[in-house]
Amino acid sequence: QVQLVESGGGLVQAGDSLRLSCAASGLTVRSYAMGWFRQAPGKEREFVAGISWSDYYADSMKGRATISRDNAKNTVYLQMVGLKPADTAVYYCAAAGTYSLSDSAGDYYYWGQGTQVTVSS
Repeated sequence: QVQLVESGGGLVQAGDSLRLSCAASGLTVRSYAMGWFRQAPGKEREFVAGISWSDYYADSMKGRATISRDNAKNTVYLQMVGLKPADTAVYYCAAAGTYSLSDSAGDYYYWGQGTQVTVSS
């Protein structure tokens, strides 16, 4: 049984940094493309960052986000800096069905429950 458990969200001020974690069980993060998505109220879920043989970012997060993984801990991280109120959303960790990088939510089979990030101005 695959489980992805996110943590690290919270309430921060504009300009602050935050690191989200995604602890995986039932799969090995180094063997799958892993991604972070977010969904704000009233908006569709959108891609934030992904990692497999390389890393890939949404244009809105380039230069402000870094995705990484710790194979020993079977955990994926999303480090974000310079947070803006527009970054407020529920952030989800996801594992794709293959090792191919994708920014499409439909290519990801497994999802965590999400962690709330709120950025105040």
